[in-house]
Amino acid sequence: MLKAYFLRFHRWITLVFALPLLVIIVTGLILSFLPLMQQTELDTPLTKTSLLGHLAKHDPEGKATGLAVTAYENSLTITGVGADGEIEIDLTSGEVVADDGSFSWSEVIRTSRRLHETLIYDMDWLVTASTFAMLAIAILGIFMGLPRLRNTVGGWHNMAAWVTLPLVILSPLTGLALAYGITLLPANNAPRTPPIPLVKAVEIVAEKHDLNDLIWLRSRGGRQSVRIYSDNGANVSQFTPTGLVSGGTNWPRAIHEGNWSRILAPVLNIIISIVFIGLWFTGLFIWARRKFFRKRNRMREAGASLQPAE
Repeated sequence: MLKAYFLRFHRWITLVFALPLLVIIVTGLILSFLPLMQQTELDTPLTKTSLLGHLAKHDPEGKATGLAVTAYENSLTITGVGADGEIEIDLTSGEVVADDGSFSWSEVIRTSRRLHETLIYDMDWLVTASTFAMLAIAILGIFMGLPRLRNTVGGWHNMAAWVTLPLVILSPLTGLALAYGITLLPANNAPRTPPIPLVKAVEIVAEKHDLNDLIWLRSRGGRQSVRIYSDNGANVSQFTPTGLVSGGTNWPRAIHEGNWSRILAPVLNIIISIVFIGLWFTGLFIWARRKFFRKRNRMREAGASLQPAE
């Protein structure tokens, strides 16, 4: 009896949130490739000399507040300068990249991120509600009992969900942690200090790290930080009067974004995104088949039974 109610709730929650869930899942799949794309080898290796040269050329007054490397487009973005508040530089030519409206993967990533987080129209509340719905759907699936191995759409739907169950639960759970600012990090009681000039910050980072692994350097939460690939993952360190200090691993973010390892983490995120898409389509197919096709067959059979016998 309870299984029937769990199935009904499972089905109706899916139907109510079907469209926003599809947007979140598809954009999540696109974003799952970002950590792998970011590890693309730069056409022109980034060194301390070359990076400081780009800053000297495009920010001679030292007003820049941050920078970010887009490895898959071989470009460097400097924030705090330019008419639009940032400029994008081609790392090979050293010149500003013209915005000619042509296709770019970075724009695909930016649009996907906006859709994934806010559905563009500041509907982050709907994203959060849909994430709760995704978690509820997974939990209700558990209470519906263990799957039976059957070569049917329903059988594959159930087996895919159960085989990937930890990831099915972790994905929305870590998404909710990000939405509510849960980091699992100890309280940061280090005093906030004024940001140091970007040139000096680059020199400090270059002393300990290969700048080809640099992702971004900026002020975040009132603290100047740098994110760089090290120890097999993307880690954040903070600038302090005594030098760079590790900011610790924000595990909800690392798991959700697939940055806790260079290869395994993004591959797992890609797999679970594909599984989510499969569950979405097979779940709606099962509902449509029960709702429409079986009803049509019953009506056809009832009509045939009313035909007079010859």
